[in-house]
Amino acid sequence: MSSNRQDAWSQDEDVLLAEVVLRHIREGGTQLQAFEEVGKKLSRTSAACGFRWNSFVRKQYKSGIELAKTQRKHAKKHSPLSKAIQEKQEEKREENSTELAAAPETFSMGSMIQYLQKAEEAVRNEEKVRNENSQLHEQISQLQEKLRGAEMGLKEYEEKFTLLEEDHKSLLAIFEKARKMALLQGNEDKVKFQMDKNGNLQRLNK
Repeated sequence: MSSNRQDAWSQDEDVLLAEVVLRHIREGGTQLQAFEEVGKKLSRTSAACGFRWNSFVRKQYKSGIELAKTQRKHAKKHSPLSKAIQEKQEEKREENSTELAAAPETFSMGSMIQYLQKAEEAVRNEEKVRNENSQLHEQISQLQEKLRGAEMGLKEYEEKFTLLEEDHKSLLAIFEKARKMALLQGNEDKVKFQMDKNGNLQRLNK
């Protein structure tokens, strides 16, 4: 059976709740124990029983509560504890029972809604962060691809530059060789040169 009924309380259920609570008061039990017992019998939560008792039923049984307390004190007359200590303990138990009974009702309505709202907000934030991370990873991949392309282009330019530099050096060497050969000819007229297939200058005979 379900233990979380939401329907209205009947008169018979109110009577049962009052009987069980008064019995626990007489026997020295706590109201919370009474609420748990009634909850099991009526398939309701102990919190719902406590809320019903404190908000409605308790007002109808003020004289019965006082009588039950008197009977409880009379039954404990021979207890080693003093009367003042007994009363203090009973008051403390009743306060705790009332707080424990009322707290779940507050939690189940206001605090639970607030908790669910925070949980929903946390899920949205997590989803937002996940999407942002996905976008960043995609941007990083694109930048890495561009970087690889730039590195390949740079390597090609470096190879071309090396070849041009070698060609330039070869031309300089040829010009220098031609200059020296011209100087060696002294005042000879019409000295002619030609380049062979290997790029070397050869002096032509007149």
